[in-house]
Amino acid sequence: MLGYKIIQKANEQHARAGFLSDLILGSQDGLVNVLGIVLGVSAATSDTRIIFVAALAALGAESISMGAVAYTSTMSRLRLYLKEVAQEKKEMKEIPKMEREEVRDILEKWEYKGKDLEHMTDMVCSNPEAWLQFMMAFELKLAPVEKSAPFKSFITVIFATIVGSVIPLVPFLFIHNSISAGLLWSIILSGLSLFFVGYYEAKTTLGSIWKSGLQMVIIGLLAGFAGYLIGHFLGAPA
Repeated sequence: MLGYKIIQKANEQHARAGFLSDLILGSQDGLVNVLGIVLGVSAATSDTRIIFVAALAALGAESISMGAVAYTSTMSRLRLYLKEVAQEKKEMKEIPKMEREEVRDILEKWEYKGKDLEHMTDMVCSNPEAWLQFMMAFELKLAPVEKSAPFKSFITVIFATIVGSVIPLVPFLFIHNSISAGLLWSIILSGLSLFFVGYYEAKTTLGSIWKSGLQMVIIGLLAGFAGYLIGHFLGAPA
């Protein structure tokens, strides 16, 4: 039972890791994408309305696109996992001695020896569900995927992308008479938001808060600057 609880705990951690990955993916992509568009379009025009239209069009397309990618990629992982589960169950039924030996080999690599090795092997193989989960996790090294995971991933990424995409536009809701001031506050707000995403990642996982935060800021602002350069050179009058 102890081994089964350990596997269940690992499964819960995999689920949280998937949620964190979707949250960071959506928020970072949405923010960086719209920031690049805002900077690029503003380099080519001073019409705030055009900036909003371009950014909102990107927001709509990007959020649905990112959500769809998250759904299909998670669905692929689910199908792979279910296929391997079916194969593992078949092998446990048809060649149990060989499957038991594989459990024993894994435990032996963990430095179990003698009676302890045999006892742990018996414990794992006496519970079919624990045996199956053990093989999936430690032989095939596949994390479990819930049937609801594709839909959850879809919703999480869409929501995070929308929130991230709105951030660079917020200053323009309050600053109407100065494009440059709006851009400055958009960059500042986006930078702070990117730093917070990196901060949250480091606090949730393991890493330096400052390093992770600054890494997010540098990546995001460099991408935004690339958008500015494209808008500046392509939008400049001939």
